[in-house]
Amino acid sequence: MTIKAPSSPKRPEPAWDIARLFPDQGYWSEGDYLEVNRRTNRLVELDHGNVEVLEMPTKSHQRIATFLHGLLETYAAAHGGGEAVIAPYPVRLWEDKIREPDVVFCKAAHIDRMGEDFADGADLVVEVLSDDRRRDLETKRREYARAGIPEYWIIDPAEKRVVVLKLEAGDYAVFANVGLGERARSASLEGFGIAVDEVFAVAKWK
Repeated sequence: MTIKAPSSPKRPEPAWDIARLFPDQGYWSEGDYLEVNRRTNRLVELDHGNVEVLEMPTKSHQRIATFLHGLLETYAAAHGGGEAVIAPYPVRLWEDKIREPDVVFCKAAHIDRMGEDFADGADLVVEVLSDDRRRDLETKRREYARAGIPEYWIIDPAEKRVVVLKLEAGDYAVFANVGLGERARSASLEGFGIAVDEVFAVAKWK
């Protein structure tokens, strides 16, 4: 007698009818992106018609970003205004290029750049490095410079360093590259700075 092996249960398919409500990769508009961005709890970016879903940040990552956001808000309150917003909050770099820095800051003079759904540029952006280090160290460094953002802070938990980049002649130059026991200071916000030890103490890195 032949015994038939039990058949494997059929794997359910995605809800294609819902998926087809959205454009194919390469055909997303800014409007399509913003509509989805309002409805998701994921970090999503737009790159010339393609949507990119980012990895979810860790608790330590969020502690650092929240700490920097709070310091920038405190600075703004003491120096005539401005606003800092923590991700998710899109920044439009140019047409069909939208990124979501971990923290975005605009001075009071440029506060009108910060719309309800996205910012049209920024005065300072912060990225906390995660597993995809190249994205922040190379890709976004190049893009933020092209967009004319005057200052870019990179927080590196693995190396326990803070890098401050200053825009010069269309490209970023290293204004500060500091580690534990040192203090990072802003290239464009007079009086703004932070002890590196405090950044990583907040994250409880060991």
